[in-house]
Amino acid sequence: MKRRNSSLIFLSIIIYFLGLVKGYLSPIIRIDFEVQNLNLNQIEANLSYIEILENNILVVVCEVLGGIFLLPVINSLFFSGFTVGLTLNNLIVLDSGLKNSLLFILPHGILEIPAIIIAGAAGFKIPYEIVRYLAGKKETILTKEDVKEYLTLALISVVLIVIAAWIEANITLKIAKAMLNLTM
Repeated sequence: MKRRNSSLIFLSIIIYFLGLVKGYLSPIIRIDFEVQNLNLNQIEANLSYIEILENNILVVVCEVLGGIFLLPVINSLFFSGFTVGLTLNNLIVLDSGLKNSLLFILPHGILEIPAIIIAGAAGFKIPYEIVRYLAGKKETILTKEDVKEYLTLALISVVLIVIAAWIEANITLKIAKAMLNLTM
């Protein structure tokens, strides 16, 4: 893809990373699994592949289609990063340690995070091209190539999010159960 798409991806990374740092540095929300009578079996029962996929697709759609107004893209990227940062902070506080905390996030996050960032870049694509047109840097608002690049970014993010949701539902929760010594 062209260099300007790299700039849009970089912008998405910055916004996501700012959210992640803010979430990580936020006041700790201590989660006490025993006091809440919450266990991983209950979480697993409530987090099916379809439910995870619906939630993640909503994030991607918000970013991909929200670019017309920009705020939904920025908000979604920041909040997604914030959620990961806050989760990581809470897992570390629960004495899981950094290694175990990353095991809760990385199996699916290795695809989910890039999917969210790429969706953000897609969401920035159309406003970026409109600004370029208004600045006189191009003759038409959107070219076929611009639309093709936008759709490619959107498709890549959807494919990654579908795979990440499957991993989250079928692998991440099993790792979490094993780490917490729960019987399956």
